[in-house]
Amino acid sequence: MSQSVVKNISINQLRPGMIVKKIIEQNGSVKVTSSGRVSSEDVIQALKKKGVKKLQVELPRQDGPASANVSSKKQSTAKTTFAAEIVTAEKLHRKGKYIQKVLLNAVSKGLAFDEQIPREFSQQLVASMDRNPDALLCLTKIKEKDDYLLEHSLNVAIILANFARHIGMDNEAIQELAYAGFLHDLGKIQIDDAILHKPGRLTDVEMEEMKKHVTYGVEALKSATIAPHLIRVVSEHHERLDGRGYPLGKQAEDISQDGRMLAIADMFDALTADRCYKAGMSSQKAIKILLSEAPERLDKALLDQFIKCMGVFPVGSLVKLSNQKLAMVLKQNASLAKPVVKVFYSLGGNHFLEPKDIDLSTDDRIHIEQAVVASDYNIDFNTFFHRMVQV
Repeated sequence: MSQSVVKNISINQLRPGMIVKKIIEQNGSVKVTSSGRVSSEDVIQALKKKGVKKLQVELPRQDGPASANVSSKKQSTAKTTFAAEIVTAEKLHRKGKYIQKVLLNAVSKGLAFDEQIPREFSQQLVASMDRNPDALLCLTKIKEKDDYLLEHSLNVAIILANFARHIGMDNEAIQELAYAGFLHDLGKIQIDDAILHKPGRLTDVEMEEMKKHVTYGVEALKSATIAPHLIRVVSEHHERLDGRGYPLGKQAEDISQDGRMLAIADMFDALTADRCYKAGMSSQKAIKILLSEAPERLDKALLDQFIKCMGVFPVGSLVKLSNQKLAMVLKQNASLAKPVVKVFYSLGGNHFLEPKDIDLSTDDRIHIEQAVVASDYNIDFNTFFHRMVQV
């Protein structure tokens, strides 16, 4: 007979087959006091609706489905190489775009969505980051100009997970923040395309309508019974410390740390993204703009940490080398100006090269001259990405 172990978990870690010993934390007026085995997913959803947040459960130590789940989770987060993880990461990235499409479609029709699907996906993202963060970070730079709405929140979730890991947040907090990032821009589907995709400056009336996307998104999340603390984070991604953000004009002391982190990640990805009407700017230019917003509008301490975790030349970004070749940043080094790069294009010959990895921290003959974007050289970078990462 197998022994059991008692463990405190969040409601999002609860699975059918686990035995609930007692409720540790719960919101709402209807209190749950009974214990017993969780027979189905419906029971878990019922507990969520009653505001249950944390529970004490009994897990089998050696056999049984709960034990298998724990073991599988440990195996799935074992460290691995970039080459091994990029295969899984690419599949996750495609899956994330599909889930975003489903969510946006539901919101556009005023329908509630099943929050378990995007939540579990966010957990899978974090697991991939635990195995090798560079794979998914690299994919945030592979952007289609017509897929901005699908890619933006997915990329923000990835960037936030990396940010949260860097500042030492625990795994559950990282998953929650990534989840908030994944959901943060759903309200944009309610904005008229003529405003959403307008290439020029918005009029005052158009800007007021654009600002409503935050409120639309919050309303959609409430309909899907998303946890209040996550809705708060989403609601704050356009608030600024000087009180001149929106929709509520919150000031510094009223904006949560998670909200401040989401604001930084959201702005960074938006600046570097390709749109149907313009090419994204280089990561280096985007970081300069972010720095110009601190400390008045963005949290300077958090922004400094963000730059340290992303690097001066973030993973996946393109750089021009002193030997007149283009390369993609693969991995950060202790010296942020000397990452590991994959060389792939000759500017002198105007042709693609057989991709080759170079660690700039160990090669003093070559250095980065500047960050660039593929459109500067009329290169269809996405076409060659899959070949590059497999070499």
